[in-house]
Amino acid sequence: MPDVVLPCLDEAAALPWVLSRMPAGYRAIVADNGSCDGSPALAAAFGATVVHATPRGFGAAAHAGLAAATADVVCFMDADGSFDPRQLPRVAEPVAAGTHDLLLGRRRPTRPGAWPVHGRLGNAVVAWRLRRTTGMVVHDLGPMRAARREALLALGLTDRRFGYPLEMMLRAAAAGWRIGEADVDYAPRAAGGRSKVTGSVRGTVRAVRDMSRVLAS
Repeated sequence: MPDVVLPCLDEAAALPWVLSRMPAGYRAIVADNGSCDGSPALAAAFGATVVHATPRGFGAAAHAGLAAATADVVCFMDADGSFDPRQLPRVAEPVAAGTHDLLLGRRRPTRPGAWPVHGRLGNAVVAWRLRRTTGMVVHDLGPMRAARREALLALGLTDRRFGYPLEMMLRAAAAGWRIGEADVDYAPRAAGGRSKVTGSVRGTVRAVRDMSRVLAS
């Protein structure tokens, strides 16, 4: 069964709900990136495997979780409560079945405000550039995604900031991977927290800047 990498920075408000909804057999790996709110201890109390990731950066946390994974199929998902873990099979099962090499969860907001306009616009711009430069038919960078662990490690991903998910897609496309999308619900993150990317215009600009750097490299 798949491992699920959950990059984490101060997500104590969301972790109980997220970890309690993991599908049977899916192992949660919380990759903590310097939380100050007790997230690592809380995650361990809910049965998650906890790894500590440095330096500070989304990609550093995601890659530390990948390095700690042992399952054939590895999923990635935000730990902020915006995704329902019960929908992880939508991205994991096509990979396990061999029909896709990388399956991205295409976000479908469940209510107004779940995906702020500035976040949606930033994502659309990067996705458009991705389609134009690679021919990849994708509409979302898909924070919920799945692929095979050994193949992911072989990609040699180097970005340790917000460009990590995009670098994964670019290198996968260059390697001839079969890449697809599946609809997944996207809800407002858990009360008491704010997304590091879509929660502010500044966060979105920083993420787009990191991704633009990856596209230009």
